[in-house]
Amino acid sequence: MNSIASAIVKANKKLLFFWLAIVVVFGYFALDLPSKLEGDGFRTAGEYEEVEETLNDQFGFPKSSILLLFENEEGGDFQERITDVLKEMEDVAAVTSMSSPLDDESMFKENVAYASLNMDEEPEDMKAVIKEVRSIASDYKGVSVTGAPVISEDINKASQEDLKTAELIGIPVALVILLFAFGSVVASIVPVIVGAVTVILAFGVLTLIGESVNLSVFLLNVVPMVGLALSIDFALLFINRYREELESKEPAGAIRTTILTAGRSILFSAMCVFIGLGAMMVIQIDIFLTIALGGMVVVSIAVLTALTLLPAILFLIGHNINKWKVIRVGQSSVERWRTFARWVMKRPIILTLVALGILVLGILPIQNMNLSIPTIESLPESYESRAAYESIEEEFLNPNQSQVYLVAKSDRDWLSEEGLETWQQLKEEVADEGLVESVSTLFSVSEIGTSDELYQALQQEEVQSQLEPAINRFVQDEQLLMPIVLDTEADTGKAQQLMREWNEKDWDVEVQIGGQPKFNQEIYDEIYDKVGISVAIILGSTFTILMLAFKSILIPLKAIFMNVIGLTSTFGVLVLLFQNGLFGLEEADIALVLPVLVFSLVFGLSMDYEVFLISRIHEFYQETKDNHYSTVEGLANTSKIITSAALIMIVITGAFAFTNVMPVKQIGIGIAIAIFIDATIIRLLLVPSLMKLLGELNWWFPFKKGRSKKVKREGHSN
Repeated sequence: MNSIASAIVKANKKLLFFWLAIVVVFGYFALDLPSKLEGDGFRTAGEYEEVEETLNDQFGFPKSSILLLFENEEGGDFQERITDVLKEMEDVAAVTSMSSPLDDESMFKENVAYASLNMDEEPEDMKAVIKEVRSIASDYKGVSVTGAPVISEDINKASQEDLKTAELIGIPVALVILLFAFGSVVASIVPVIVGAVTVILAFGVLTLIGESVNLSVFLLNVVPMVGLALSIDFALLFINRYREELESKEPAGAIRTTILTAGRSILFSAMCVFIGLGAMMVIQIDIFLTIALGGMVVVSIAVLTALTLLPAILFLIGHNINKWKVIRVGQSSVERWRTFARWVMKRPIILTLVALGILVLGILPIQNMNLSIPTIESLPESYESRAAYESIEEEFLNPNQSQVYLVAKSDRDWLSEEGLETWQQLKEEVADEGLVESVSTLFSVSEIGTSDELYQALQQEEVQSQLEPAINRFVQDEQLLMPIVLDTEADTGKAQQLMREWNEKDWDVEVQIGGQPKFNQEIYDEIYDKVGISVAIILGSTFTILMLAFKSILIPLKAIFMNVIGLTSTFGVLVLLFQNGLFGLEEADIALVLPVLVFSLVFGLSMDYEVFLISRIHEFYQETKDNHYSTVEGLANTSKIITSAALIMIVITGAFAFTNVMPVKQIGIGIAIAIFIDATIIRLLLVPSLMKLLGELNWWFPFKKGRSKKVKREGHSN
């Protein structure tokens, strides 16, 4: 830390020019980040993905499809209009085949129909393909464009719009809070500049990473959310300490002391955030991997800007940090917080019980939490792709059923007598399951009931010729495909349990399962199997960092306990808000990833305040060895700035409540609620109460060498 401070003082202008060059270079790359983002990130390597590759490569399933919804709104020749549209779609180079409602009656009703534009290979520029398809569709009334790639593109677009909305709300309000905290325009603008630099650099770095790694569209919201909030918080804490030191020192000395004190706190809190994010990478699902990657990038840059760029700017500004005062900020707030701290510490037992009671009330609704994988509901209802997809589902698909694909592999000929017998046995085993509605096989297509009869029929050249298209649909070399319809939705627990049972079943041949129920089962299992490891890493590493930072056993244990109970209470509140549709929010299940994301993000972010508060208490305690006095003074000297920092975090993340992509809205509101609980019930009530109740035990540490004598403080009594 000393060397950083010396370098900043000696090479201040060179450092600022270096940062300016870095911002320009990475700012250029940052503009291209949206084009590098694709998909919602719900992908994990597993059996589902292997079956998808088999379906694409062996059985001719398209790798991607764009759907067209036709609605006969104005009468006329409906079929002729469909024919005209599909004829124009033939000119779209990426489209290799079409499924037309004019050829398949299951895709056509009197006044509504849909078609599928199939692509055997994923286009290099899917955005251009979608644009071309939409351009053709826009020339015809009653034609809407949807499908997985279109929905993914629209989520990307909605995420960009949401980011603008959140910035327009969050940054101005954050500036106002900074103005009330500092009173000076200059001091208020600096944190926003540092936050903007952090996000720009993070976007630039992630653009380069995106050249070789698939990045989720949700990065576009999570990275600015975390980057701005954390950078502004770091700057707020740093500037507050710098201004304190500036009252008795020259800028160079003030910078040195601030880096050694507030800079140390920033480093420790950033380590907690970094580890919290990194722990998500244990869960091998793309959305966790990319958000963890993006988060770690932005946290690393936030630390660099806080410990190098920010002090360089402050040293250049010097005493002008207090220039253009518009609000008078005095020391009266410190005295008010001192009075409050003494009031709390006179009633530690009752306030501890009250705080815990409130938190437990918040926890109760968690038993009703419904977790689900975000689907089309992630998009706002106003988007054409969502409305069109929901219309296709309602008109042509049974929402109470789901599709599974069983792929069997054997070295025997599936059309031989022995192969057909195995096929029939396999079909009967599958059909015996209570959830199975139907199984498509060569037996059902040919309407021949037994393997012996089918074998005899296939010996006739005419029958073989008639069944050839069906045979190719079900058999490719050693691979056998059995499409299965389940009489339950893909995201139900029953469907997932059946997938697990089939995984463990001892089949006579090698079997793999695919389809949406299998996808859901793999995603859920990956999270539930690994979340314990992720949480253990976060808790263990946080305990170690705080233990070493404060030379205490109980302080990190308390911090972990309070964070866990606060976050659990947050999840209960989210259940009330979203599942009940309170305050005009759209009713929705809680996104499956939300508990893990919010826990990992907020556990680290809330440690920001814990570290800053306990650091000041620890400073006073090292001087006096008086736990009561140290707690009161630490709370009095940090509460205003911690409250301001928390307000900024709440405003920046809470601004996403006004956005439209549901998972992002839930994450933003979740972080805002968690920080609110942490900054009020936990930080103002539980922390001082428990510090008082535990007394000198707070600072117990094995093998601690020596103890300084207690210093008498004037005007203080226990």
